[in-house]
Amino acid sequence: MNYETLRHLSDSFGLLFLTFTFLGFIGWTFRPGSRQKHEEAAHMIFEEDQDDG
Repeated sequence: MNYETLRHLSDSFGLLFLTFTFLGFIGWTFRPGSRQKHEEAAHMIFEEDQDDG
């Protein structure tokens, strides 16, 4: 294999890998049942600390 062949394979499969990774992250974010966890995380900074005694 020469450099051009390796470069072509790297570009093609690299793009496919990054595309599927991106779609996986999007799917993970919008999976069923995740709304409650996202809302808890979004409102976490506004809650009072219970450890202040």
